Amino acid sequence: MKRTKAYRLADQDLEFLNHDDTRGVRLELEYLKAESLLRKHAVQDTILVMGSTRASRSDPYYRVAREFGRIVGRSREAALMTGGGPGIMEAANRGAFEVGGISIGMNIDLPRRQRPNRYATPGLSLRFRYFALRKLHFLLRARAMVAFPGGFGTFDELFETLTLVQTRKIEPMPVVLVGEAWWRRAVDFDFLFDEGTIAARDRRLYRYAETAREIWDAIRA
Repeated sequence: MKRTKAYRLADQDLEFLNHDDTRGVRLELEYLKAESLLRKHAVQDTILVMGSTRASRSDPYYRVAREFGRIVGRSREAALMTGGGPGIMEAANRGAFEVGGISIGMNIDLPRRQRPNRYATPGLSLRFRYFALRKLHFLLRARAMVAFPGGFGTFDELFETLTLVQTRKIEPMPVVLVGEAWWRRAVDFDFLFDEGTIAARDRRLYRYAETAREIWDAIRA
């Protein structure tokens, strides 16, 4: 008798596992796989670095991100975590990797596939289907967030982090914006305050820095 698709074991039926009805299972598995790997590598604390994927190696911010990655890597106080892509994320991962620190890249499936950078610690270049689970792991162990100039993705992570800190959904942590002139032009926080849409205390949720050492000092302070 010919065996049908229905006869396949559920965990071996890829068509079934990719069906809308099994989305909850996929979400759970995506959380558990990353969690298992991070625990295996004893990752407890992380510093999240976000920034433009379009930054070239000649970009001054690339050099700052790479040097900051080196500082984090040498400190051994936290693992360096990024979105795993090119540009600023590559630079930060690269710096930590070059000095033997833990370097984590969390890539995401996109319609136009993005290659993971090659500077993640072996076994810690991860790939996600769902933004929600990736975001969860970005912040689950984060002790600071560093935002370099970037586009929609950088803004998304920055404002989500600020919102979670503001509403005390996560523990307070340093949020450092690299490049004060750039950020002041990109986001007019003073205007938001003047309009009454953020409070005076909300302006203390972030600070600016220009150099790798200033970023580190802001986090340590």
